[in-house]
Amino acid sequence: MEQPATIRDAFSHDLQMPDHWASGVIVCSPHSGRDYPDWFLTETCLDVQALRSSEDAFMDELIQPALEAGAVTLTARLPRSIVDLNRGASELDPEAVDCGRSRPTTPRAIAGLGVIPRVVSGARPIRHAPIPLAEAQRRIETYWRPYHEALRELIDEARARFGWAIVIDMHSMPHDAVAHMLPPHPEVVIGDRHGISCAAVLRERVCGVFRHHGFRLRLNAPFSGAYVASAYGRPTQGVHVLQVEIDRALYLDHREMVPSEGYARLQVQLGQVLQELAGLRPDHIRAKVAAE
Repeated sequence: MEQPATIRDAFSHDLQMPDHWASGVIVCSPHSGRDYPDWFLTETCLDVQALRSSEDAFMDELIQPALEAGAVTLTARLPRSIVDLNRGASELDPEAVDCGRSRPTTPRAIAGLGVIPRVVSGARPIRHAPIPLAEAQRRIETYWRPYHEALRELIDEARARFGWAIVIDMHSMPHDAVAHMLPPHPEVVIGDRHGISCAAVLRERVCGVFRHHGFRLRLNAPFSGAYVASAYGRPTQGVHVLQVEIDRALYLDHREMVPSEGYARLQVQLGQVLQELAGLRPDHIRAKVAAE
């Protein structure tokens, strides 16, 4: 295995590259941050256990096999409850930020899940009152912007070196998100914004790898991809983005926010998937399809 080296860290994220970048694959985890600064704990009306309910807990650890196999990893340090790195900088909720009711916003922000979130899991309010707009802008500049600058630079570098970039945006979802579906419930939801953010042949290759390693899949429902997929996915320009949601019931005790008995099994199973995906090459896929 390649020995990884951290090449950059920031207040909001860690960026790691292997000694040999195999194929322009970037594996991200924007919601796994769990560094809660004292100033935020003073501001919030929730305890850390409640705040952690909105994390993609331990996803930063679960994606490490991708790094070892030659992919770049970009992982959050700062929790989603402070700044959501998978939202646009303009997705402001007037009930979370004192920004004025006339400001255009999005359904996600109105639901309390904007770039400065108002609620965590279970619609529990994070704070009693909105924060000032200037403070929201400070958080966006300090934490959100460096993460996206790093991601953009990685995409540009991948395109320059390989001719493409493949972003795999890793998340975890509460089991309730799929529990209402007819069994057997999907264990993984892969989103490509209904064909917009990733070439179909590449998406099918990724889906095939997950299925080969025993995962039950569903496409684009209930999650088709959020800001990272919409902002960066441009397959006609060689930038492919897939959002991957893993059912937390496979590996997490959501009440205690600790690994469950299933963690070790998922670690191996998902690790095998990511090791294979780290070497994805769209040109090889196209050549195989053409030959067939």
